[in-house]
Amino acid sequence: SPAASMDPFRREFPDHFINVGVAEQSMIGICAGLALRGCTAFAYTIATFTIYRPFEQVRDDLCYQNLPVTLVGVGGGVTYSTLGGTHHTQEDIALMSALPNMSIIAPCDPLETQAATWACAQHDGPVYLRLGKAGEPDLSSEALEPFEFGKLRLLKDGSKTCVLSYGPIMNMAFDVASKIEEKRGQPVAMVSAHTLKPLDVEGIVRLLDNHEELVVIEEHSEHGGLGAQIKQIAWDHGAVGKIHAFGLKDKFIHSYGSQTDLWRAHGLTVDGITKSILES
Repeated sequence: SPAASMDPFRREFPDHFINVGVAEQSMIGICAGLALRGCTAFAYTIATFTIYRPFEQVRDDLCYQNLPVTLVGVGGGVTYSTLGGTHHTQEDIALMSALPNMSIIAPCDPLETQAATWACAQHDGPVYLRLGKAGEPDLSSEALEPFEFGKLRLLKDGSKTCVLSYGPIMNMAFDVASKIEEKRGQPVAMVSAHTLKPLDVEGIVRLLDNHEELVVIEEHSEHGGLGAQIKQIAWDHGAVGKIHAFGLKDKFIHSYGSQTDLWRAHGLTVDGITKSILES
């Protein structure tokens, strides 16, 4: 059966669904052909198999020809915790960012996912849509800004400290912000960096200018992720504030457990991150 919850779609739209089985290279080639015939195609499976196994086809069939195909990767980061490193997508932002014409969207909750899906359908070019799995809480219904492709989104206003995140780990980012607010007695700004490419450089520069401290929390390798890119932008801009970046370690963690257990094994906990920020 199809990965995750595609069965309802298959039953409702049988003429708009093709199950290629475990043939991801063929899936990308078929989507490229559909796009060339004017269709809007979505390629959907577990993230590691959406982009890693058919990487050559993603690069040559989609990016080289700049075709409007959305690569939907469910289970980004270490969502599929108990299935091991073969199912952990911890370097995908760096990999997809390096491909010309590829865009990347990683929504933080169901509402952003809905908005992101429409953005992908309307985008004229390939997009990697990085999702969690299921059960993410509502974090954006009271956002101060609407979802806009290619732009940072202010979810909550603050003063000295600004926390940026994306994807399901945004929930942890909110918990970290609450802890900092308790300790310092100052509101902490929360920003959804849902579009990783094209990255909103102007928006990041504004945050660097308006806040003394930026905190990046992401479920991605410390190499080539949002934190690394913000540090580069800060250097180019001559920013003088602090930047704290927290992400997955540059290693395969041979631990068994839940997604939270894997985060802990990578050093990502609310108390640990909060302590690091407050003691710096």
